Amino acid sequence: MLKRVYDWSLKMARHRHAERALAGLCFVESSFLPALPEVMLLPMILAERAKAFRYALICTVSSVLGGILGYAIGFFLFEAVGEPLLRFYGMSGDFQEIAGKYNEYGWLMVLIGGGVTPIPYKVITIASGLTQLDFVTFVAASVVARGVRFALPCALLYRFGPQAKRLMDTRLTQVFWVSLVLVVLGFIAAPYLFKG
Repeated sequence: MLKRVYDWSLKMARHRHAERALAGLCFVESSFLPALPEVMLLPMILAERAKAFRYALICTVSSVLGGILGYAIGFFLFEAVGEPLLRFYGMSGDFQEIAGKYNEYGWLMVLIGGGVTPIPYKVITIASGLTQLDFVTFVAASVVARGVRFALPCALLYRFGPQAKRLMDTRLTQVFWVSLVLVVLGFIAAPYLFKG
């Protein structure tokens, strides 16, 4: 089944609307939906390595724009939308009470959490809006974090594309399980952002 999904992803990566779909996926992943853009990004790079850095830029820009929507949800619509979303990700408690503590290190949370950890970025964007983290700081940290998050795999696949494709062709199941474990760890770690 994984092989069929992988082959389908490679085929869809060459579709004329693939870049728009990738941008849309990155946007919703950053603001409210549980998604993994790499599921689409990696096959697209394997299909057209020459566009790797273009894809990284598309992912970064659309992800930061989605992050701004997440920030707005936390800032303007926390009770109606943000709180239910955070509770969906396993968080509970008095969010307002720990706002000051989060805000003190918020830029670092955006930088690290949004770039190099499996913690869902949407959790960080909503939390940043809720705690009223300085907006310019939030956007700047998001650009760096998401830029690193997407540029790194794009650069690696650009450099090692044929070897990476062979790895995916021969070890697809192992790659899938490692990715799934990272996602699960991110969801487990997310509630600890709000420990007082």
